[in-house]
Amino acid sequence: MSARFTAKTVLVTGAGSGAGRAIALAFAREGAAVVVAGRGAAPLAETVRLIEADGGRGAAVTADVTDSASVAALVARTVELFGGLDVAVNNAGAIVGVGPLADLDEADFRATLDINVTGTWLSMKHEIGHMRANGGAIVNIASNLGAHGRLADLGAYVTSKAAVSALTRNAALDHIGDGVRINAVSPGPLATTMSLRSGETEAERSDRMKAQNPSGRVGDLAELAAAVLYLASDEAGFAVGTDLVLDGGATA
Repeated sequence: MSARFTAKTVLVTGAGSGAGRAIALAFAREGAAVVVAGRGAAPLAETVRLIEADGGRGAAVTADVTDSASVAALVARTVELFGGLDVAVNNAGAIVGVGPLADLDEADFRATLDINVTGTWLSMKHEIGHMRANGGAIVNIASNLGAHGRLADLGAYVTSKAAVSALTRNAALDHIGDGVRINAVSPGPLATTMSLRSGETEAERSDRMKAQNPSGRVGDLAELAAAVLYLASDEAGFAVGTDLVLDGGATA
């Protein structure tokens, strides 16, 4: 086990389950002190428990990425807890409303943009506010649906994630001069509940992926975490504005 992030402080949003939890655990295993953030206290507490059971250091902070004051308080609390902020992973996101665009509820469309786009922007805004005086790295979680591919009935989500890809690249240009490296990972279907269709079992999803994805499977959360940790590490020091697609060839 390497220790690329020893003495580093990492913030991961949307870390109460799934991809965010896996990313947080991976950073902790490599020596980082990890603050996990999200709306639900209980899931975050479980992530911290898993970090500590693995010998790592973690803390949970409830926050709403769509609220600027909440995000500002999250960053301030992270610095207070562990003395700084070296890496941020903006993973919080959601699918709100599914169906043809003309039939989507307006509130669902706005909520999707608010969480996925405005939430990512506000997170970067306050993270960069600290990092521009100290340096740091940010990795945003976009999607292979958006700038890279589309899927019927997911127009709101696709639009929001395309915006995250563009937002990441523009922020990277704006702030590399401040010593802040910003990149994105765009995963395809992962081994989480989000990739399951309504009523679908994991075995049925596996059969569907054999037909739909060139790799024949969903991505493993460890593969996503490895990509995020690489982009956040010094090894990726020349990666600026990268949008790393990790989808088994689905959008190749």
